[in-house]
Amino acid sequence: MKRMKGGEEGSDDSSCESPAEVCKKVRKQLSEDSEPEVAESLDCNWARLPQELLLHIFQYLPLLDRAYASQVCRGWNQAFHMPELWRCFEFELNQPASSYLKATHPDLIKQIIKRHSNHLQYVSFKVDSSTESAEAACDILSQLVNCSLKTLGLISTARPSFMEVPKSHFISALTVVFVNSKSLSSLKIDDTPVDDPSLKVLVANNSDTLKLLKMSSCPHVSPAGILCVADQCHGLRELALNYHLLSDELLLALSSEKHVHLEHLRIDVVSENPGQHFHTIKKSSWDAMMRHSPKFNLVMYFFLYEDEFGPFFNEEIPVTHLYFGRSVSKEVLGRVGLHCPRLVELVVCANGLRPLDEELIRIAKHCTQLSAIGLGECEVSCSAFVEFVKMCGRRLSQLSIMEEVLIPDHKYSLDEIHWEVSKHLGRVWFPDMMPTW
Repeated sequence: MKRMKGGEEGSDDSSCESPAEVCKKVRKQLSEDSEPEVAESLDCNWARLPQELLLHIFQYLPLLDRAYASQVCRGWNQAFHMPELWRCFEFELNQPASSYLKATHPDLIKQIIKRHSNHLQYVSFKVDSSTESAEAACDILSQLVNCSLKTLGLISTARPSFMEVPKSHFISALTVVFVNSKSLSSLKIDDTPVDDPSLKVLVANNSDTLKLLKMSSCPHVSPAGILCVADQCHGLRELALNYHLLSDELLLALSSEKHVHLEHLRIDVVSENPGQHFHTIKKSSWDAMMRHSPKFNLVMYFFLYEDEFGPFFNEEIPVTHLYFGRSVSKEVLGRVGLHCPRLVELVVCANGLRPLDEELIRIAKHCTQLSAIGLGECEVSCSAFVEFVKMCGRRLSQLSIMEEVLIPDHKYSLDEIHWEVSKHLGRVWFPDMMPTW
């Protein structure tokens, strides 16, 4: 084939054409082809591809490319509307004036609601920070009267914009899904105005199928509301909620003989105002959970001020993954080392200027399952850090320590410590470096 240069005829005319225009040109060329048998051969190979093969190909195409492909011929257009391609869909709702993110075209949304709402099973809504986008999501939800969703996720990419929607509008739209689905198994509604009555509707229609519920930062839900879910949804395996919804009664309900083994429990402990009071969960309630679900993961995120940790870590707690998003004191970390024997992962974003040597050694000694640790704005002597790594050994699969955390001492300098740590880990290790841009 003769290669044309940039200045020669036909060099880059097609590069400026849209896929739709290219499709039209190909069809025209085929129809005008001087050799009918060639056109017929091409038509047989492409226009008459089996639906199963087309479905497999279309599943790998982005939505826009799939729409362009649907314009090639009638068969491909039919494949574009096959129910299997519309079972999973993410509505991206963003305001062009305030967001750089792409958005699902309004015409496509209308077409989905008109032709494919009864095919939808796995749906998520990703909205930007604008109230208009959240309201648009509610409008779409309220029209899904013929669908039977299995999963639903409401995701705010910036601030919780669903909280800006009138509560009655949101609850009305969400109730439509709860009533019509009947087989909802996964529900992610963090940062939304969902309330106790709407959860009762959820339970009344989906109690036999619900397995995952994530509803952190839902201020209109009470402990009684989440307890209703635990009492009725005996198949619930994953649960995420704020600490103010956690109670001894909830843990006992999740530990009942009727309930399946819980696999994952995430608790967000967040302080809205300095000096906030937090209740205490009894050790006997945690013990009941351990007897019922001995392998469950307990993930706890703490965003507290230092003087608010009083109710926590005074007794043994079966936490497996622990994240401190604000500064945490040496005393609290010392209690973690004594009372968290199941700890697998620990992340400390900040501590202060007092070295954590004793606390790290205590954690290494008592938390025998620890395999991942991350330290941010803290201080640890190089000798204590090497001893910590030596005690944990090769089970430390993740070790993320900023170089500024390590304080050189009489035994190790910063140039020497990575060799010693690498020896005990059985792999090459270096401390993380702070970007300099």
